Amino acid sequence: MSPGNSAAIIFNGPGHQGLQRGNMRDMKTIILASASPRRKEILEKTGLKFKVDESDYEEDMDISLQPCELAMRHSIGKAKAVAARYSNALIISADTIVVLKNRVFGKPRNRKEAREMLKALSGKTHSVITGYSILDAASGKETTKSVESKVFFKRLTDDEINTYIKSGEPLDKAGAYGVQGLGALIVKRIEGDFFNVMGLPLNALAESLKKFGIRVL
Repeated sequence: MSPGNSAAIIFNGPGHQGLQRGNMRDMKTIILASASPRRKEILEKTGLKFKVDESDYEEDMDISLQPCELAMRHSIGKAKAVAARYSNALIISADTIVVLKNRVFGKPRNRKEAREMLKALSGKTHSVITGYSILDAASGKETTKSVESKVFFKRLTDDEINTYIKSGEPLDKAGAYGVQGLGALIVKRIEGDFFNVMGLPLNALAESLKKFGIRVL
């Protein structure tokens, strides 16, 4: 989307009744390329109207890359997979990983892996890195960045780990925990963007959207 024909989209806060658009003909559909209810919840906070279309991109956790590069690679891969289905849409995607001493944690495949992850993270400080991408399906313009937050875990007993796993919450989340749910009880503190730990760094994303003619504030 070139500066000359981009559609400025402005949202004036939660109380505003709608979005102001500069050029309705150039208005693009915004697509969130993720089935994550947490990312959907975070993006809804902007007031932007969007659709959800899950990407079928297959992540490869065995690629030899630095953690931030791995998260960004997966993110843009998800965006491109969804962009192929649209001719005039703006695709937003993200990929979140947990890193402890260069060991990358994705989503556990079962309870055994969830237990191993939680034991490894117990009493330690780890990084949560989210790579996010914005891709204009029409022009091919794209941007991909990463954001890192630090998470400090309390020391967990075996009973606490077992009880948390039984809740079912760890099984679909990177690092086997969700800071927005019961997992908040095992996190002592966070340094950085809370929403990044949830899966979508809202502040950084809003800044990047400006380059595509979309202003949230």
